Amino acid sequence: MADEQTMTDLKDLGGAVEGTTAAPTSTMPLREKKVDAQGRSYATGRRKDAVARVWLKPGTGKITINGRDQEVYFARPTLRLVINQPFGLADRVGSYDIVATVKGGGLSGQAGAVLHGIAQALSRFEPALRGVVKTAGFLTRDSRTVERKKYGKAKARRSFQFSKR
Repeated sequence: MADEQTMTDLKDLGGAVEGTTAAPTSTMPLREKKVDAQGRSYATGRRKDAVARVWLKPGTGKITINGRDQEVYFARPTLRLVINQPFGLADRVGSYDIVATVKGGGLSGQAGAVLHGIAQALSRFEPALRGVVKTAGFLTRDSRTVERKKYGKAKARRSFQFSKR
C-alpha cells in the first residue's frame, strides 16, 4: 500500500518518461483552405434527386440561385431558413456571397442540396469551421430517397383496394 500514487503524482510523471515526447499541440487546421483563382470556394451538394453546385466568396450575404435571388427562388420562408442554417451556426451571417445552380428534384430537395453545398464550401473556405458544421450534421449527405413503385401495387407499398364482391 506504500506504492499508491495519486492523480497529481501521475500528472507530474507525464513528461518524465524518457524517449517519449508529448504530441505537439498545433493550432493549424487539419485540412487546407481550398480556393480557386477568383478567391471562391466550390462544393457540390446533393439531396433526394437534386444536385446543387455552390460557389462561396466573401461578400455581403447575397445568395443567388439559378440567376435569381433567394427570396424569388425559394418563396417559402422555411426553405430560406434551411439554406441559411450553416451561416447562423458559424456566426457568419452576411459575410459570404453564394452563387448556386440547382437541378433536379423539388423545391425541398433543392433547398437541402443547397444547404449541403453551402456547408461543404464553408468548410473548404474556413477549415476551422469544419468541426462546428460537422457536429450539426450538415456535411453528411442525407441519402434518403423515394422508394420505387413495385408492380402489382398502387404505389411503393400501397395495395389496390380490396373488394370482397
